Amino acid sequence: MRLIPRRSGAGPSGRPHLRRLGALTVALLTLAAAGAGYAGGDTPAVAGGSSTAGNHADHGYVLSPEQEAAALELQLAPVRGSEFRADCASKGRALDDPIVRPGQPGASHMHEFFGNRSADAYSTLQSLSLGTTNCNPQVDLSAYWVPTLYKNGVPVAPEHVTFYYQGITDRANVKPHPRGLKIVVGNALATSPDQNPAARWSCRGYPESSRDFLSCPAGSKLETYLDFPTCWDGVNLDSPDHKSHMAFGLGGVGGYCPASHPVPVPRLEFLITYPVNGGGLSLGGTRNGTNVTNAPGYTFHGDFFNAWDAAELQRRVTNCIVAGYICGNDGNPIQQ
Repeated sequence: MRLIPRRSGAGPSGRPHLRRLGALTVALLTLAAAGAGYAGGDTPAVAGGSSTAGNHADHGYVLSPEQEAAALELQLAPVRGSEFRADCASKGRALDDPIVRPGQPGASHMHEFFGNRSADAYSTLQSLSLGTTNCNPQVDLSAYWVPTLYKNGVPVAPEHVTFYYQGITDRANVKPHPRGLKIVVGNALATSPDQNPAARWSCRGYPESSRDFLSCPAGSKLETYLDFPTCWDGVNLDSPDHKSHMAFGLGGVGGYCPASHPVPVPRLEFLITYPVNGGGLSLGGTRNGTNVTNAPGYTFHGDFFNAWDAAELQRRVTNCIVAGYICGNDGNPIQQ
């Protein structure tokens, strides 16, 4: 029996990463030209004149140039060989957001929820821990959600959803995400593609990628990747903007965490496949303080509320990520 790592240059589904290279290279060059010399921190983005949390300003977020460059560099990760996964089905959709709008049912734009079947506007770590999951493995009781995709105004349920946990930043010292950690990635209030480097769309079987929707040809399907930060501040399970307690590792693959966020954690990557092609696509979102179903593709974002069994998560981090193996859903190295 021998352990088989995923081949160099392959993506989460075993396909080459070429689809990412063109769009990301252009984005990096644009960033270098537009943001050189800027040393500001990450700041909330307020779109459409909204200026208060009650008007959905807390849905927006713009990365600093340094953090945007770090995020884009990590997206180019050509080698895996250090990961585990959870495959989760949609549990349905709701106008809820237990991170951004806790305790406010119906106050958010439409989201598609995955994993924990009890997830709703009132979710807490305790309620998730007492819930059940549609994930494989069953020890992952986390809640995951993204804005609902629409085609010609009709909601579309994803065909396949995989959540990868990968050793990207300081792999030898990676720690598990702490239970109860809440993270949001992406800019739901982006008014142009350059305001949301987290949004990446592609067509299955084709190399191109874009921050906005692509019109996939017949026979293909729409896919999206969403990468979460790889460094935690080591203290806070959440922050007012739901993002500042996290940061992207510096120095690319195998790099390091900034001093402000010294704890390396696995990179959580969403890979979602939708059974659609062609045009007529939009997202649930917020525009000018109002919930809509026609938000553009570059407003894509995702949420993670960690409720993994702590011992099982630690086992996977130790045996898969730190040890450098690709593991299956059971948390054991894949063998052949």
